[in-house]
Amino acid sequence: MSESVYEHLTSRLRLNRPIALVTVIEGPGLGAKLLVEPDGTVVGSLGQADLDRVVARDALGELAAGRSSARHYGERGEARERVVSVFVESFAPPPRMIIFGAVDFTAALAATAKLLGYTVTVCDARPVFATARRFPMADEVANEWPDKHLDRVGGDLGPRDAICVLTHDAKFDVPAITSAVRTEVGYLGAMGSRRTHERRVERLREAGLSEDDLARVMSPIGLDLGARTPEEVAIAICAEIIALRTGRVPRPLRDTEGPIHVPLQEG
Repeated sequence: MSESVYEHLTSRLRLNRPIALVTVIEGPGLGAKLLVEPDGTVVGSLGQADLDRVVARDALGELAAGRSSARHYGERGEARERVVSVFVESFAPPPRMIIFGAVDFTAALAATAKLLGYTVTVCDARPVFATARRFPMADEVANEWPDKHLDRVGGDLGPRDAICVLTHDAKFDVPAITSAVRTEVGYLGAMGSRRTHERRVERLREAGLSEDDLARVMSPIGLDLGARTPEEVAIAICAEIIALRTGRVPRPLRDTEGPIHVPLQEG
């Protein structure tokens, strides 16, 4: 690894900034390395400008998804060829979950999300309810209105992140969801009965949301597991997040065929 590539990588890792490291593992330029940042900044080279351009584009996609994978190209980056093989290693911070609403279900969801590796924020404009003492498992407790909070952090959210709206109150739900759909967050769920969500949808349409925007909102939130307790509901919500991210249709493994785990993706 050249000094410039090494120094750039270590500086980003110290700052906990996302970055992808691409290494040629087979073919011309064996061992050559390329760094790709989320804004498209590239450091290093695989030895061919067209190959650099195509690989950098694909590495950005892997970084956004938090995946590491082997990919194959022609000498100039052509698809469906195997002259050059590279390994894309994504260094991405933990995914984030923002939970709007300091309600009875919030602590269980925050604890379950932490178990799954999320950095968790609990946000509620009511400081009497949203306190670090009440939610010690959260990485951050923010006393802000949802739209103000997402104005501050929404630009950093991506496909691996989740927003869960648990407030059941239109004056919180509507600004939370209208702000959330303007982000690139991968999962957006809102708690409430079907009737509650129908009324919520009316208000969201009045607020200017399109049908595509509304389709992003998973509500009633969570998979149909028969959950009743806060802990069971938290598992149902996180199970839905996993299923949406992996593209799997939830059903018992006993009733499926083929590999249980998704194989390492190759391009």
